[in-house]
Amino acid sequence: MAHSEHHEHLIKELSEMLAPVFENSPQAIYLYLDDEHKNCNQKFADLLGYSSIDKWLENMTPVSDISEEDQSKVIEAYGKASQGMEASQLSAHAIKKDGSKIEVDIIMVPITYRGEVFVLHFISQI
Repeated sequence: MAHSEHHEHLIKELSEMLAPVFENSPQAIYLYLDDEHKNCNQKFADLLGYSSIDKWLENMTPVSDISEEDQSKVIEAYGKASQGMEASQLSAHAIKKDGSKIEVDIIMVPITYRGEVFVLHFISQI
């Protein structure tokens, strides 16, 4: 199995395992392995103004969902989670599909699955 296909398989498996959390949490959630291998719940797609999860998944540069001035701190928090296994919480401005900004609280939590480190994001509008 090619590396990309392996990651696709892992994101699907982990998303299925986390389905009760994705479906029942009052928060917007997204699961990230890399720009191509990610998933989110409908609340996350709705928060950013996408008509469906699939429409958001087409975005191959998810960092563009964060305002330029906040991207470095979000990337730093992601690094702490993915490399340092450290959860963190921060506020940032998200960019909706229509270009408008909203302030959000982001909690990033590292999780491992089958040897890969994923970062689970819980997001609430402030």
